[in-house]
Amino acid sequence: MGAVGVLGWLLPLLLQAVPRAAGARPCSPKYFGRDAMVCVCNATYCDTLDPVVLPASGTYVKYESSKAGKRLERSEGSFQRSLRAPGLLLTLNVSVLYQHVKGFGGSLSDAAALNILGLSRPAQDNLLCSYFSESGIEYNLIRLPMACSDFSVRPYSYDDVPHDYELKHFRLAEEDVKMKIPLLHRASAMSRRPLSLYASPWTSPAWMKSNGDVRGKGTLKGQAGDKYHKTWANYFIKFLDEYAKNNVTFWAVTAQNEPVTALFAHPQFPTVVFTAAQQRDFIVRDLGPALARSPHRTRLIVLDDQRIHLPHWAKAVLGNATAARYVAGVGVHWYLDGIVPASCSLEATHKLFPDHFLLYTEACSGFLALFSVSLGCWERGERYSHSILTVLNHFVAGWTDWNLALDLEGGPNWVKNYVDSPVIVDSSKDVFYKQPMFYHLGHFSKFIPEGSRRMGLHSRRRCLTCRLEHVAVLRPDGALVLVVLNRFGWDVPFGIQDPAVGFIETVAPANSIQTYLWHQQ
Repeated sequence: MGAVGVLGWLLPLLLQAVPRAAGARPCSPKYFGRDAMVCVCNATYCDTLDPVVLPASGTYVKYESSKAGKRLERSEGSFQRSLRAPGLLLTLNVSVLYQHVKGFGGSLSDAAALNILGLSRPAQDNLLCSYFSESGIEYNLIRLPMACSDFSVRPYSYDDVPHDYELKHFRLAEEDVKMKIPLLHRASAMSRRPLSLYASPWTSPAWMKSNGDVRGKGTLKGQAGDKYHKTWANYFIKFLDEYAKNNVTFWAVTAQNEPVTALFAHPQFPTVVFTAAQQRDFIVRDLGPALARSPHRTRLIVLDDQRIHLPHWAKAVLGNATAARYVAGVGVHWYLDGIVPASCSLEATHKLFPDHFLLYTEACSGFLALFSVSLGCWERGERYSHSILTVLNHFVAGWTDWNLALDLEGGPNWVKNYVDSPVIVDSSKDVFYKQPMFYHLGHFSKFIPEGSRRMGLHSRRRCLTCRLEHVAVLRPDGALVLVVLNRFGWDVPFGIQDPAVGFIETVAPANSIQTYLWHQQ
């Protein structure tokens, strides 16, 4: 074993031995090429964070991650009474408030559950704590596929008995009972914040579909209001019933995962195709009334597809007064964001339907890429935070990643649609790698709890190279949060002004993300 190998073996032991003023544990780094760094966790060691504590009046805390190797590194500073004229000044305005924040999180697919449970029990706990506990990044949103998705090891539904219109044979799968439900209980037990779960169906049972198979492209048989659509609506209720028997309740369901995009997916991809008009009619005649009659206070999200369909989809569904009463919000996937600007899709939808929230329900890197998994890739993390900052500034209420954990290949996935994840598991070594994407998400999820509101932020720039991306948020406890992203390869000095407190003179290092937190009192 060479010197580097010895150091890599000793480092976790040395990190545990170092006396620290606070309880936080530093990253145990591993490099997969220059600047491609992950933090290694196993059964005995994992980097952690201290619970967020608001700083004293007149001071602030800063958390910083960078391509140079910092991972949510905490520091403190004091406000100043004045500031030399900066090249860039960000001024916060707490009197201007925008949308409420629902939160941030990821998806517990079958693949994610398999990978988490492929680790030893102590390593599983470290992974779940990393996502959900106060010593981690405190996710509060979890999306669940309703039965199989492509990130399963097999195609299946909850009722494969043909013509069972009363759903007498409806049963949760082993994937639910033995994997996902126990993991949800464990995540909830270690979370200080209430978790909001929402479920999305990929496919109906084969006998309800026009192509007679859970795999491949097909629509629901018949039309809205008929026995197929009534049964499919009741399938949602049965799902909620069975999970409730296991002490798991859902904040929301989406009407269908990618009702249009799946037309262009792998021919074996599990899906049910809907047009906007078909989804509207299904909600008006079947799903909306079924949810309203049920004992569940579960909300309904429409679209759950790319923003290229906005505002058209919202107009078609929410433009119907009956459908609009049943629907709480619009779900959006990030994959085709580059095609249409946020202003003429997200913001346009918000202006038309301000009482319905916008929520990003799926995103991942590595889709159709040369390398599905790119260990330690900083740029993939930057893409996450760039997306979150952009959509928050265009009235989106939250952002949900796709799989919570995948293997080194980016699966398992039974149609080989491999992608990347913020956490990659190597079960053969009982380790998992926390990627830059994980820490980028943490800069939002840990510091911006549910109920926060985006607030006014004015940017005054005096130099061409002083370009930063940013969002300002007012938390329910009255604290202010400012997240700043620098995607450039040079340092950017800038100033922060809170008229009620003073100025911060600071620098956004090259390829970095920072979260500032302070109290006005």
